Amino acid sequence: MKKDTILYLVIPCYNEEEVLHETTKQLKTKLQAMIKAKKISNKSRVMYVNDGSKDKTWELIKEINEKEELFTGITLSRNRGHQNALLGGLMTAKNYADVVISMDADLQDDINAIEAMIDKYHEGCEIVYGVRSARKKDTFFKRVTAEGFYKVMKKLGVDCVYNHADYRLTSKRVLEEFSNYKEVNLFLRGMFPLVGFKSDIVYYERNERFAGESKYPLKKMLNFAWDGITSFSTKPLRFICVLGFIILFVSIAIMIYSIVQKILGNTVDGWTFLSISIWFIGGIQMICIGIIGEYIGKMYQETKARPRYIISENLEDK
Repeated sequence: MKKDTILYLVIPCYNEEEVLHETTKQLKTKLQAMIKAKKISNKSRVMYVNDGSKDKTWELIKEINEKEELFTGITLSRNRGHQNALLGGLMTAKNYADVVISMDADLQDDINAIEAMIDKYHEGCEIVYGVRSARKKDTFFKRVTAEGFYKVMKKLGVDCVYNHADYRLTSKRVLEEFSNYKEVNLFLRGMFPLVGFKSDIVYYERNERFAGESKYPLKKMLNFAWDGITSFSTKPLRFICVLGFIILFVSIAIMIYSIVQKILGNTVDGWTFLSISIWFIGGIQMICIGIIGEYIGKMYQETKARPRYIISENLEDK
């Protein structure tokens, strides 16, 4: 067992002033117990990442940092979204830690799984994925859509862990390699499996949110899912090509049918058929153009190579 393992917990925060005190209390107890058991070094820390919060989140983080030795934080120059904030925390924490665990601030991720992840790391795993054992506490709609999303991603060829979000352990070695991935459109749960190295899974029960509101309403969840699909799979483009050929063959069949009817002298009222055909083909064309536009838009964002996050203050430097 690596008794001197320095662990950093990276926790993105956006308007989390309602939960920070309780999160700090529970994580402090957990880290102290692990340090006492000599599973991690006393240099281990919790790093809060303030993602441009509009409330007093950053003030609370600085206050906690002054009172609690085990807690530190960074703040981004503005709100960049969960994935960019998480990436900023990971890339900062790797400079101080041997191993980093990312989790949410709302205490829905079971903190007791941290110890199990560290045990897996001591056994030689470089990545350990926190996976929900069940979704009994989710609403029917959320459960069906979430599980459906993972199944669709698998069908599209994306190597992501089923029922895994962003609760994971990554070693310093993995993060060093991960820093070579320069994508602007981030879908971290699909990117880490690309790095490779030995990995394993820890199952846990997801808790109810301690306080506050979810930062992922339906609209954000749909946007996140679409980013995941278009960032990792070209199958939608291939589907467009196949659909185009199908429509072409259907059009040829309709053309042959129309010519035969004309030769036989059958009168056909073509207005309805013609108008429906135009609308149908026009709709298919708009959908295809829209999907192609999504990919072109992502290429446009990638070629600009703008920074994915900017850290305006790092409490570790003080």
